[in-house]
Amino acid sequence: MQWKSLLFALSAAQSALARSHIHHRRHNTHPHFDLHEPKANPELEARQVVNVNAAINVKTILDLEIVTITTSVPGHGPTTIPTTSTVTNVVAETAAPDANQDTTNPLLSANIGVSIDPNNLLPHQASTTSTQSASTAAATETATTSDSWTTHPSNNQFSTSGFGARTNSSGTGVKYAGNVGNPWGSNMLEVSASSAHLYKYVVQFSHASAADWTVVVWNKIGPDGEMTGWYGNSAVNFTLSAGEKRYVAFDENSQGAWGAAEGSSLPTDEYGGYSCTWGEFDFGSQTNDNWSGWDVSAIQAQNANQTVQGMRICEFGGSRCSSITNGAGTVVNAYESAQASIDGIGGSVGEGAVRLVAELDYSG
Repeated sequence: MQWKSLLFALSAAQSALARSHIHHRRHNTHPHFDLHEPKANPELEARQVVNVNAAINVKTILDLEIVTITTSVPGHGPTTIPTTSTVTNVVAETAAPDANQDTTNPLLSANIGVSIDPNNLLPHQASTTSTQSASTAAATETATTSDSWTTHPSNNQFSTSGFGARTNSSGTGVKYAGNVGNPWGSNMLEVSASSAHLYKYVVQFSHASAADWTVVVWNKIGPDGEMTGWYGNSAVNFTLSAGEKRYVAFDENSQGAWGAAEGSSLPTDEYGGYSCTWGEFDFGSQTNDNWSGWDVSAIQAQNANQTVQGMRICEFGGSRCSSITNGAGTVVNAYESAQASIDGIGGSVGEGAVRLVAELDYSG
C-alpha cells in the first residue's frame, strides 16, 4: 500500500495572500477500484489551502438542564432532589441499521484517496457551519475505562443516529469531493464511551499532559464549499483534561483532520490556518472501495515555523501506527515537510469498522 503526500507552493499575484499550500496524500491500488472513473488514479488531498482570510471561530457550548428526582422511602414522604446535568450531543444507544458491514480480512492493497480541485467545488446542500457542543460529563472517560468501545453491535449494523444528511460525492480523481454533512460538520459528532461501539468509525482521544488541551476536528471542505475547512472552522471541538478520554464518531466517506494544542485554542499561521500538528483521516472512501486511511502530519506547523506537538495515531491494539514526538524528535510513518512527496506513509485498512487511538502530547 502506498500513500503519497505532496505540498505545493502556489503564488497568487495581486492577492491578499502571497501563497497557499496544497497537501496531497495518495494511496495507489488496482485501477478498477475507482468506482467513478476506472482509468483514473485517485488522490487523497487531506490538506489543501486556498487564498482565504478567515477568523477563528472555535467555541464550546454547554446547555444546563435542571432535573428533579423524586424517591419514596417506606415510612417517609417523597424526597425531592434537584440536580444539575449537562445536556450534550451524546446520542442514545439505539443503533440505526446501516448496510455496510465490518470486513476483518484486509486486502493486499487498495486505493485510499480523495482529492479536490479548488476550481471544481463541492455542490453542497448547506452552507451553515454546525459545531458539535463539547460535553463535560457523559462523553468524558477516565483512563480506567474498559475497551468496550472497540466492539461492534451484535448484528454488525452500525448506527447513524446524530449525524445529519449525507452530501453527495462529486468529481473524480483530483476533482473528487466526499461527505461533509448537511448541515456542514454533521458527518461527525462526539459520543460517549458506552455508545461509541455502535458507530462504524470512531477515534478515541487522550493525552499525557497535566494541562488542558484543545481539540478541534474539521472537514477538508469548508462550509463555503471551498478548501477552507481548517480556517477557523470546527465540526467538533472540546477541551481534553488530564486523564480524560473522549470519543468522536464519523459518518461514511468523510475526509478531514483534527488539530490539538495545549491551551484554549489552536495556533494559526499568517493566513489564519491551523498550524499545529494534524491527524488526517479518510473514513469509508467511496471512491476507493470504502477503504480508510490516516496519518500524523507536521507539515503545517513546520512550514509556519511553529511548535510541533507530539501525536500518535494507531489502529486499536497498537498496529498500523503513525507518530511524531514533541518537537519532531522522532518521526515514524508520518509526515514532515521534507517528506511531503514520499510514498508509503500513514496507516490504512480495508472496508469495515475502524477504531483509532489518538495520543496527544506524544513523547514516545
